[in-house]
Amino acid sequence: MLRIIDPRTGEPVVAAPVRRGLTRVEAHASGCGSGSLRVLLVADLVVRVLELGGTSVLPVLTGEREQAELRAAATRFGARPFEDGRDVSAGFGEAQTVHVAADDAPAAGEGAWVPVAAVRPDGPAGAAPDPAALRLALLSHHHRAPAPLDEAALRAAGTTLARWRRAVADWARSPSRPVPEDLRLRLRTAWEDDLDLPAVLRVLRSVEEGGPRLPDGARFETYAYADRLLGLELTRDVGAPA
Repeated sequence: MLRIIDPRTGEPVVAAPVRRGLTRVEAHASGCGSGSLRVLLVADLVVRVLELGGTSVLPVLTGEREQAELRAAATRFGARPFEDGRDVSAGFGEAQTVHVAADDAPAAGEGAWVPVAAVRPDGPAGAAPDPAALRLALLSHHHRAPAPLDEAALRAAGTTLARWRRAVADWARSPSRPVPEDLRLRLRTAWEDDLDLPAVLRVLRSVEEGGPRLPDGARFETYAYADRLLGLELTRDVGAPA
């Protein structure tokens, strides 16, 4: 069950305590910069975690500027489609709302609030040549911490992403094995604990470096399972020529 540190109290709260009904995940973002794109990324993560836990979700984007451009950039970035907040009013049977916004936005109203720290430098959202590398670079930092997004960060993310995709394609050639229960628990514990994505990535690095004790088929299934949250298309190269 996803727990978020409420910025108003500093205490953890269950993001969506009501399991029945629809949960509205509302991303508050305006303008087409990397900071706004990070808000949508974190909202996308909230949507994915809730869906993995069996909660029905309605993702909504609210804001006043460049919404079409931001929505298009988010799609390239691997985010789920967001409904336009100007077209979708409250009252669709939502049981609760989770708000995702920049950490300097006022947290008011009902529902959990997820604060998102700034991106430095905050450039145009579509500037990165590889959207998946941009996504991984942002996932490498907790949403409460500022995210440095310079050429070195994007290059390092791109290198890691290429290596993981090659490894996943290699592991896929071995007989499938279930995700080890301890790894499944570590992954779920990390992403349900205030969206600790850096901890999720550390689990994947430990699987990559785990030596012969872990069968390749289990490594493949672990990465595929984690990618349901990460959205990095880690299995993209499976079946491609070596």
